[in-house]
Amino acid sequence: MHPPTVTEPTHDEAHGGALGERLNWLRAAVLGANDGIVSTAGLVVGVAGATDDRSALLTAGLAGLLAGSMSMAAGEYVSVSTQRDSEMAALALEKRELREQPDAELEELTDLLEERGLSRDVAREAAVQLTERDALRAHARVELGIDPDELTNPWHAAWASFLAFTAGALLPLLAMVLPPEDWRLPVTVGSVLVALACTGWSSARLGAAKPGRAVVRNVGGGAVAMGVTYAAGSLLGAAGV
Repeated sequence: MHPPTVTEPTHDEAHGGALGERLNWLRAAVLGANDGIVSTAGLVVGVAGATDDRSALLTAGLAGLLAGSMSMAAGEYVSVSTQRDSEMAALALEKRELREQPDAELEELTDLLEERGLSRDVAREAAVQLTERDALRAHARVELGIDPDELTNPWHAAWASFLAFTAGALLPLLAMVLPPEDWRLPVTVGSVLVALACTGWSSARLGAAKPGRAVVRNVGGGAVAMGVTYAAGSLLGAAGV
């Protein structure tokens, strides 16, 4: 009996790393939107505790939105750039090792495939075929867990964080400045709590967890944040600060 030939998948179904990466992006988007909701809601509610001037509320909300979204984008760019640099350095090292000691690298790939449940003979044949096809790609995927064609892009991450935070921040900002004065606070608090319930549910479902606790944590944390900032704003407003 001949060992099975190792082939690449020919259809578009997401497998392994591709699916995991998509879920990570979705989770990051949900968390970015959640940060935008909570931070901007806390800011505008706090200012509302000190003043009912629409211009002051709009200015504070826009400043918080821009500062938060730029901070998120810059932080994500730096973080993902560091990750990409590490991935490229690992690939460069692997390429050098393949050039300088191909036999040892073939043995290492065989051992790694055997650890994944293949018999020694099948693992050896698979390692040979993968090495003949594309040695660097084989070692990158099996040994390093990296897809050379799907390296993380810092610009994509930065824009995703910027847009997610902005989308989340717009909700409490618009809820605070658009309604009549008497309705601003209840509309903002109500819409924010509903939005936080949705982001809590979404993050839990993406992580395959039960949504109940996540929703309670999210809503409770947002409520506490708004309560604290409103109390602080009210005290400062009463003191004439």
